[in-house]
Amino acid sequence: MLKNAITAYPEDHWDNNRKFFYLAYHTLVFLDYYLTIPHKNHPASLPFTLAASEDEIDPDALDDIMPNRIYSKNELLDYLQLNREKCRQVISGLTEESLEERWIEDGGDMNYAVLEILMYNMRHVQHHAAQLNMLLRRQMGSAPGWVARVNKL
Repeated sequence: MLKNAITAYPEDHWDNNRKFFYLAYHTLVFLDYYLTIPHKNHPASLPFTLAASEDEIDPDALDDIMPNRIYSKNELLDYLQLNREKCRQVISGLTEESLEERWIEDGGDMNYAVLEILMYNMRHVQHHAAQLNMLLRRQMGSAPGWVARVNKL
């Protein structure tokens, strides 16, 4: 559903809608982040900086990461494909023991079993895919439909 939402957004509007771009970007960076097991601090393939002050943060943004530039739709779709491959590798390598290992964020704000962080990640992606679809409906008058089953990864 995330891929469908990004794909559906018109190319000629891409640079003019920072909210749509930021939500897509944020979702992909954190998809990568939460799939990094064992945890490493922000290994994202698409560079970003941490906002130096609240003035730099988009008031509609959901986090304090700021992309270094506006990435193209194709760059985000390529990053999504890398994340899908990473997800497949993580899941195929799971064992009963690895599901119980801890995913602990630096500073200890997030401390989850691997199974929990995978569920957290899935919910995070679903949440933002729904927001992107809502923006598509509001701004473009339509959005992709519900995906009940993913095509083969």
